[in-house]
Amino acid sequence: MNKTPRKGAKSIKDITPAILQQLNSGAIATVNLTEWLAVDQRTLLTHLLQQLDRPQYLSPVLAAVDTLKKATVNTINEAIGTTLLTLATAHQDRAILQQLAQHPADMVRCWSTYTIGRNPALSLEEKLYAIQPFAADEHFGVREICWMAVRPDIATHIVESIHILSTWTTHASPNVRRFASEATRPRGVWCEHIEALKKNPEIGLTILEPLKTDEARYVQDSVGNWLNDASKTRPDFVQTVCDRWQRESNSKATTYIIKKAMRTIEK
Repeated sequence: MNKTPRKGAKSIKDITPAILQQLNSGAIATVNLTEWLAVDQRTLLTHLLQQLDRPQYLSPVLAAVDTLKKATVNTINEAIGTTLLTLATAHQDRAILQQLAQHPADMVRCWSTYTIGRNPALSLEEKLYAIQPFAADEHFGVREICWMAVRPDIATHIVESIHILSTWTTHASPNVRRFASEATRPRGVWCEHIEALKKNPEIGLTILEPLKTDEARYVQDSVGNWLNDASKTRPDFVQTVCDRWQRESNSKATTYIIKKAMRTIEK
């Protein structure tokens, strides 16, 4: 018999000591944003490296975290993942990279995405296909961090990235389809803007067009937000696309996307 899914606390102060201890030891995954934000990544890292028998990695990783000018969940994620990549490379320790990617704790898999996104030995195409399993991950945190891990490469090579990601728009997983849109948003969230798409959002149409009737609300939200991003610099483009889509499709999905896309223009 399947267990009833655990419900997370609504505020950090309401997380029980027992649950917090399990989260910080990597024994269980977080179930909501409150728990995700409550994880002490330093404590989790300590437990992880003890479990993996690599205590020698702890000091250099913590040192990297301590040098952060602004320590947030995202910057700590990046510092831990990037430093673990450096250590694994120096010690020819490919095994730890596999262990991070397959770990049951979602925060550890978040670190793993940066071992891909910040790996200079990988080409853009290799990074994107290595990140795809994380884009399909069942956990929301892993999905959000994974696109941020490769966003700098996507922004630097936007035409090539869109060429690759446009093939993801027919993937069976709505999470992967959503990644294609979310990772290329002109403005995005918690990340640098992509100036080329702010000026010329037409570049992104090969991703947007196949998704305009996508049945998954998760995908619809991303496409609508993509266009809303673009509307802040190119309202003419968004108006034209939405008018055309409205003529071409009577899908409820398209109607929802258009409403979300036009919210800034219609203010």
